[in-house]
Amino acid sequence: MASSSDVTASPGSTPESPESGSAAEGSSERRGRVRLRRAAVMALPATAVAAGLAIMTAQGALGVQFYISGMPFTVTATDLTGTGFEQFGDLDNMAPHSPNAGDTGGQVLVVTSAIKNATLTKLCQSVDLGGTYLRITAGGGKDKVTASDLTTDSTQLTGDADFNNIEIGNDASTLTKAGVQGKAGVFSQQADTVHIANLRQTNYATTAGTFKLPGLKLGFNDSDCP
Repeated sequence: MASSSDVTASPGSTPESPESGSAAEGSSERRGRVRLRRAAVMALPATAVAAGLAIMTAQGALGVQFYISGMPFTVTATDLTGTGFEQFGDLDNMAPHSPNAGDTGGQVLVVTSAIKNATLTKLCQSVDLGGTYLRITAGGGKDKVTASDLTTDSTQLTGDADFNNIEIGNDASTLTKAGVQGKAGVFSQQADTVHIANLRQTNYATTAGTFKLPGLKLGFNDSDCP
């Protein structure tokens, strides 16, 4: 291909006038403005969708991609007090080809408990690493563990529970007490407040907006949480 220096004007060619150059520049600017307007119009639906997804995620109607490890862990507390309580069934999913999938297809049927604001006394969390337990403890002193927008996905929960203004049999997609909704048609319950003494859970996932752990201790132990 010839370079610009190799090109010579033919005898019949006419040099471009300043006016024609200005017209070309103006046309280029107009095309640029049109492209920008088109880009802005195309971006509007994408922005609206992103905003809608953010709202749905905040409401709990659409879960953020959260693959569980498939390893259950124990959570205990001598006392849990919460405001804004919800509970409904759900399915947790493991990452594709997880070695912990077994014959479950990588899914675990769980009960999701959501609490808007929670306080826990003497929290203990442990995971079995094959005879050795990784344990976390907190909230054993005068300062308790506190959490906001707390959710736990459990396969077992025991304790002595008290509820205030409980509603049983709600459709999970209509829950309002903790700001989280499940899938339409799923059985659920909700209450203004919850108190559970001697709490013990087998969990597959925990999420929280804030989670404060005073007196945190982490280490290996030869036994599960008491």
